[in-house]
Amino acid sequence: MSTIEVSPALPRIDESGHSVVNDFSIQVATVNGSGSQTANSVLMRSIFQMGIPVSGKNMFPSNIQGLPTWFTIRASKHGYIGRKKEIDFLVAMNPETAREDVMNLESGAAVVYDEPLKLNALRSDLHFYPAPFDKLVAPVCPEPKLRKLVRNMIYDGIVAYLLGIEMPEIHKALTKQFGPKKAKAAEMNWGACQAGYEFAAQNLRKSDPCRVERMNRTAGKIIIDGNAACALGSMFAGVTVVTWYPITPSSSLVESLIGYLKRFRVDKTTGKATYAVVQAEDELSAVGMVLGAGWAGARSMTATAGPGISLMAEFVGLGYYAEIPGVIFDVQRVGPSTGLPTRTMQGDLLSTALLSHGDTKHPMFFPSSPEECFSLAIEAFDFAEQLQTPVFVMVDLDLGMNNWMADAFEYPTKPIKRGKVLTAEDLEKLGGFARYKDVDGDGIGYRTLPGTNHPAGAYFTRGSGHNAQAQYTEREDDYVQNVDRLARKFEGMRAAVPAPVVDYNDKAEIGFVALGTSHYAVDESRDQLRNELGIETSYLRLRAYPFNQELTDFIRRHERVYVVDQNRDGQLLALMRLEFPPEDLAKLRSVKYYGGLPLDARTVTDNVAKQEGR
Repeated sequence: MSTIEVSPALPRIDESGHSVVNDFSIQVATVNGSGSQTANSVLMRSIFQMGIPVSGKNMFPSNIQGLPTWFTIRASKHGYIGRKKEIDFLVAMNPETAREDVMNLESGAAVVYDEPLKLNALRSDLHFYPAPFDKLVAPVCPEPKLRKLVRNMIYDGIVAYLLGIEMPEIHKALTKQFGPKKAKAAEMNWGACQAGYEFAAQNLRKSDPCRVERMNRTAGKIIIDGNAACALGSMFAGVTVVTWYPITPSSSLVESLIGYLKRFRVDKTTGKATYAVVQAEDELSAVGMVLGAGWAGARSMTATAGPGISLMAEFVGLGYYAEIPGVIFDVQRVGPSTGLPTRTMQGDLLSTALLSHGDTKHPMFFPSSPEECFSLAIEAFDFAEQLQTPVFVMVDLDLGMNNWMADAFEYPTKPIKRGKVLTAEDLEKLGGFARYKDVDGDGIGYRTLPGTNHPAGAYFTRGSGHNAQAQYTEREDDYVQNVDRLARKFEGMRAAVPAPVVDYNDKAEIGFVALGTSHYAVDESRDQLRNELGIETSYLRLRAYPFNQELTDFIRRHERVYVVDQNRDGQLLALMRLEFPPEDLAKLRSVKYYGGLPLDARTVTDNVAKQEGR
């Protein structure tokens, strides 16, 4: 590809001399299916390559093409990678939403738009940059059918000029995006970028304050989505059986995993796969196969979303009662019913914790970053086998499907932990065993795997009433002893689950409790509360359920504790209400957001300030 040599002919700061450097958000409004994903990814990665912390969030409709889609890029010299509520720089490419998109901007924002839309007539307090996109793309792309896909790359060049993004970085990101096999397509798109840049340099006068400057805050970082990170963690954990039914927003988790398995899990001698991936007819079948494989000794998993979790209830109850390991990734979306498949929420906490009929409680892991998607996925497989139970890894659409800046993952060095599995040699020494007997006082029985070559290794696995010897029974005392043992096992999980991350502030009267992607809004909100209102805060980020002593200690150390939920009913707070005494519950306050967008810091700050009377 050729490189560009155009020098900026016009000033890069606004007419007042004010400049906003590396601290703004860009929103690109396009039509779903128009090829904008490539242009948006190139734009985001170019800023990242200049050493500037960045994140990208895609809001798209639940259809293949034709409806509006928005992609938001946040650049933050402070390292904030959560969603910013305000839009500073709009690229308006969708005629259907352009008017509303412009009217929703705060005064002083910038707008790049297709010239025929005449958006500059709507307001006088914005910085408008019109461009004739159809005229610019025609000489770059002779084939009319391809123009709608190449057209979006025009705005990459325009934005690069207006913000000061270095064109060699655009070139580098574009090359990475297309790869060596699509050199011709990359060349055409690069031509579009150049056309946009040259047009802007010759025709647009920079008047808004936003610009970028090189930093050094992304060295050693990667950009990845949480679903891909979960997939990598599962592979490194030793998963061998993957069963699934496609459902947004979890499908890309298994799709990514399939790609990794094909690359790294094929026997080099025979060329045969050392894994099995099965697409089931529904989510109930998928989790049933997970439990069958887990019972047989395989490390098994599935991935789903809220509607799939609902269908899995009966089989998950079997896994709990028969004590069979398995890992279930729940990439949460808006509900109830089929809900909004392409919007984010943390709305499955209560239903998952108590999934199935009868008395059940399930462990849940709460990653908040791609790094934790990777590491907690590995821990989940160990935990499932050691505790002999289904384990849920609770992601959400924001974390699972959006682009996140992350540290490179640490290569796992710890051996796989399979828990209390008896071998034929163990059985020979013992003479036998009782599958559901609590030998060690921790509620966890010993198990054997099918094929263990010893006559004492056999036992019945059943979801109906059974005693310590795994024999069928309907005796009252047998049932009570069994479910009490399961409750004792769950209590033991409190010390075994991943510990919360706690940041105590000795000056703070109030604290935050949050989980998952709520972390990024809370982290930034704490700075806003301190800098704007003088309110000091402490913070506990949960990484797992059941809760442990650290959460109790945190609550008792503060006058008021704000529990942040991304759902209408305050489900995290509701789980806490099931466990804590009245004197602790009196300290708890609720901060809730459930509009389907990623939670932003300003929403948290305004809510807390109101409740604090500030």
